Amino acid sequence: MVHYGGQSAKKSGLLDRIFKALEVEGVDYVSLGGVVPNPRLSKVYEGIELCKEEDVDFILAVGGGSVIDSAKAIGYGMANQFCDVWDLYTGKEQPTGCMPIGAVLTIAAAGSEMSNSSVITNEDGWYKKALDIDYGRCKFAVMNPELTYTLPEYQTESGCTDIMMHTMERYFVVEDTMDLTDSFAEDVMKNVMVNAKILLDDPKNYDARAEIMWAGSVSHNGLTGCGTNGGDWATHLIEHELGGMFDVAHGAGLAAVWGSWARYVMDEKPERFAKFAKNVMGVEDQGDVKKTALAGIEAVEDFYHSINMPVNMKELGIEPTDEQIEEMAMKATNENTVELGAFKKLKAEDLVKIYTAAK
Repeated sequence: MVHYGGQSAKKSGLLDRIFKALEVEGVDYVSLGGVVPNPRLSKVYEGIELCKEEDVDFILAVGGGSVIDSAKAIGYGMANQFCDVWDLYTGKEQPTGCMPIGAVLTIAAAGSEMSNSSVITNEDGWYKKALDIDYGRCKFAVMNPELTYTLPEYQTESGCTDIMMHTMERYFVVEDTMDLTDSFAEDVMKNVMVNAKILLDDPKNYDARAEIMWAGSVSHNGLTGCGTNGGDWATHLIEHELGGMFDVAHGAGLAAVWGSWARYVMDEKPERFAKFAKNVMGVEDQGDVKKTALAGIEAVEDFYHSINMPVNMKELGIEPTDEQIEEMAMKATNENTVELGAFKKLKAEDLVKIYTAAK
């Protein structure tokens, strides 16, 4: 099954090229389009039924993270027919495998082409949940930077932000880390910042597109987190609720809440933020660890503004009510039964404060 999103893959001629290649090789196929950002569970169900009807044994995702995540979910549904696929995402059931997935990448952002992660939104209650397990890793990914030339600026820069955040989630930990891993992560982040700005003025710059595409993959395949005990991930889980409730672009949503999260947790280990400020953001030592750390947070927000990304929810275009903030905080913590993050453990009341500070 060839799985894809909206009209761009059709208009660009990419789908026709893929269909022709499959026909030349004598590979029978069916297709299913219509994947949207923050991919929906209803489309996953549709894909599972189509795969059953047509005896599909491989899924080729043509698109970005949303399409790849949807393909993974369909693969999980096909390989675990003893349960509803949504039960795998809520943790009620555990997967035992996944139908093989391949990808033709058309946007550098989520890193789904090399990660073990898939995130799906259930329209019934607008819950957004992730399933992170190695069964869902792609068997291959075709990565041609030219396929990203026609992306709108907002999608390109939102993708760059997502890549930054995948690395930052692994970087901000309280445990002692490995110098090699830190240096690798720092170089990935600096690379993204340089090339994100190049693409603002020159969206068809092949070298910049290639750098960003490769950074997206290595930022989420685990290499930048070796020896960091898994990373924090609270910002992602906080943003997932924004995406579930307001259907915002994932990278932009991360940019809108990161600064508030960072200021809220910084005191747990300001030295880590100070190191980031100096090594990644180029901040001069302020003579005080906390001042240096705060200057680094401000520098990140300045960078986001420089690539036209928001640094609060108002700039993101949403203004949640107090009731909506409470609802998001409760959903993110499973009704306050789990704590988020590793840098600082966060309960529902903590998330309320972070969401409120990000307004």
